[in-house]
Amino acid sequence: MDDYVKSTPLISSGDVNGNPVVDPSGTKIGEIDHLMIERETGQVAYASVGFGGFLGLGKDHYPVPWKRLSYDPSLGAYRTDITEEEVKGAPEPHDEWYRDRQWEQRAHDHFGVPYYWF
Repeated sequence: MDDYVKSTPLISSGDVNGNPVVDPSGTKIGEIDHLMIERETGQVAYASVGFGGFLGLGKDHYPVPWKRLSYDPSLGAYRTDITEEEVKGAPEPHDEWYRDRQWEQRAHDHFGVPYYWF
């Protein structure tokens, strides 16, 4: 990536996919699979983060509220303070969780972040 791309405040969603997600100590705990963007505002609402697995097999994906991630340029990764236990205890997403406002409210409450739709 050239210096111009690193210095701009904008990033392509394609460049976010595959980025590592690290815990506060800098240990990789997963990677971003894709983003979920609120259609009307264009605001990123969630990052689907892949946790666990080996060589891509057995990996679990979970929609993490975007506000629980922050980019750390020194690591080239997204930091989160979410623990494995917190993800395991989170509301289980069903196939159409992204259309279920009640599920979203439970997930945001669980992760302690404000609702993105306000």
